[in-house]
Amino acid sequence: MTQRMNYFELVPDAVKIMREMEKYTKKSGIERKLQELIKIRASQINGCAFCLNMHTADARKIGETEQRLYCVSTWEECNFYSDAEKVALELTEHITLISEKRVPDDLYVRVRNYYSEKEYLDLIVLINQINSWNRLSIAAGNIAE
Repeated sequence: MTQRMNYFELVPDAVKIMREMEKYTKKSGIERKLQELIKIRASQINGCAFCLNMHTADARKIGETEQRLYCVSTWEECNFYSDAEKVALELTEHITLISEKRVPDDLYVRVRNYYSEKEYLDLIVLINQINSWNRLSIAAGNIAE
């Protein structure tokens, strides 16, 4: 399949807004490697090869290990993710699959054990941002190269 359209050229104002959100998430208090793991996990769930390719490369550039990249889809079974990372990845799964999983009170409480109220909201913004990119990328027919 070839790329259906170039949304960077066709809807530049929308892309500009999306990029502004990216700037916000990068400045948030959420650790950069965790941000990439979240983007990778959401992209795995959504089946966005374009974003998976991009964010695994970005994670490597900032020093993320191959082991953690390969195993992020099975984070629950691994001891090399911190408890704070695990709960953020769990939140990622719940928000990405929100119609099925919702965000139950017990998950909120567990997230808040590691993250402040603002950080909780920053996680939600980050997760929503990558889900938006995934959906735009998939619907526009982006392909990983």
